[in-house]
Amino acid sequence: MTTMRIEASAAEPIALSNCLCGESHSLKEICLFLSEYASWLLGSGATCIRLERNVNRMAKAMGCEAVMTILPRHIHLTVCLPDHSDSYTYITASRTMPISFDINTRLSELSWEIADSKISFDEAKEKFESIIHTPPANKNLVLLLASCANAAFCRLFTGDWQAVAVVFLSTIAGFYLKQVLCEHKMDMRLVFIICAFVSSVLGATDALFNLGTTPEIAVGTSVLYLVPGIPFLNSFSDMLAGHYICSFSRFIHAVILTCCLSFGLCGGMLLMNMGMF
Repeated sequence: MTTMRIEASAAEPIALSNCLCGESHSLKEICLFLSEYASWLLGSGATCIRLERNVNRMAKAMGCEAVMTILPRHIHLTVCLPDHSDSYTYITASRTMPISFDINTRLSELSWEIADSKISFDEAKEKFESIIHTPPANKNLVLLLASCANAAFCRLFTGDWQAVAVVFLSTIAGFYLKQVLCEHKMDMRLVFIICAFVSSVLGATDALFNLGTTPEIAVGTSVLYLVPGIPFLNSFSDMLAGHYICSFSRFIHAVILTCCLSFGLCGGMLLMNMGMF
């Protein structure tokens, strides 16, 4: 990860007495901790407004002020004394990682524990390290639940039970392929195209073998697990909060993934000779 730091003065940052159990820490220590925290929180899928509130909440509890500039791939954080007599600035790259509601939630809980003075600064750093090293959710369980959810969408859109079964199986195949390709660090855009193609081909078997009366719903819902809903929602939230650069970046990223999904879906429908219009 590429990082850069800028000190407001040539001297080492002075010790800062904060509100956490009477501890004394330098601006540098606090700034580095908050920068790393912000990087992980943004990478796990948090909105910019949540990032600002969490960091400001912790900085206030530590007896200082924080000012941030949040960019799509970097975070510029400055921590200063209340009288602005000294400051420390750190620029860090945001984490590139799968969206994790677990890490997102636990990091937000950590900010409240610090704000309420329930834990010391050293305890906060230890807990932060524990959170970021949280093992990912069981892949097989996620695969099963995602397949059940996608099959439920098929039923919600009035698909018959044959279509539901086809969507369940096509989602298992596509989602498992997505997990494998992501483990091999393949470009996410290519992953979306390949997985959408595979799922749509399998979803078209409902029409190929005359299994039910709603084959078009089976094909249409077989790729819904790939829809980038969280980037779209975060983009809208950032726009309302005035973070237009991050909003535009997230929106374009979501649009590109949606286009890749569409390319894979159209390719599968063409291969299976299913009419698109």
